[in-house]
Amino acid sequence: MTPLMETINDKIKNIIRHFGFNNFSFSKQIGVTGTTIDSIVNGRPQKDGTRKKTKPGYDVLLSIIETFKINPDYLFGQSEIMLKEDTSQIQTYSGMPQVVAVNKSGEENVVYVPIKARAGYLDGYGDTDYIETLPTFHMPHLTNGTYRCFEVHGNSMVRTFFDGDLVFGKYVEDLSDIKDGRVYVIVSKNDGIVLKRTINRIAERGKLILKSDNTDGNYPTYTMNAEDIMEVWYVTMYASKQMPEPVDIYHRLHELESKVVDLEENLQQRLLN
Repeated sequence: MTPLMETINDKIKNIIRHFGFNNFSFSKQIGVTGTTIDSIVNGRPQKDGTRKKTKPGYDVLLSIIETFKINPDYLFGQSEIMLKEDTSQIQTYSGMPQVVAVNKSGEENVVYVPIKARAGYLDGYGDTDYIETLPTFHMPHLTNGTYRCFEVHGNSMVRTFFDGDLVFGKYVEDLSDIKDGRVYVIVSKNDGIVLKRTINRIAERGKLILKSDNTDGNYPTYTMNAEDIMEVWYVTMYASKQMPEPVDIYHRLHELESKVVDLEENLQQRLLN
């Protein structure tokens, strides 16, 4: 049985084993009876001779998490990291991207990641030879940082960005620098390359909350664990073939402006007559 396939009962059994307790001594640590823990770990005897494991209640789980400083995602099958302190030790960032591209003058180039290169980028983002296969160009006004250009794929950010748009991202040196409500390109182990509006809850929960600007209901908000993040790029500029549609207020202003012009013309016509 792989760790992520284990039940929450199995996870509690692993925690007991990790700290060197038996069921009874563990139960005393978290303030419940030995019978309670035994029914969770080993199960209650049934009439047919089998055992049925009891699901742990909220109070039991909270006590385990707080007493032993357990990573909640471990208990619920979202992470293989048992201890909360170990989640903060995972760091994919070193203050700079693993590979940068420079021109003959020693100035950093912008590396362009088109849609067709996305799959390769997940394995090659830290490989100099791979990065050299991607197109690069220099933009003089993109300074004071390292930049990547990503081609937008899909419609999850429609209203702001469209399929085929180009977004320019500045490398985020520390995950704590991620600001709520801003748009980032995030490269992760499980979700690949995503473009999302982001809420930073890493300090409190070890997660980012990722939101789509498209509100048609097909792109739900979800979370991403900090340990899954490989790169983050803050979107500072974009290029689009799409001309933005005027919002309602512009329609109203245009209509009002037309009426004013009509009134002025009518007034002039009356004065002439």
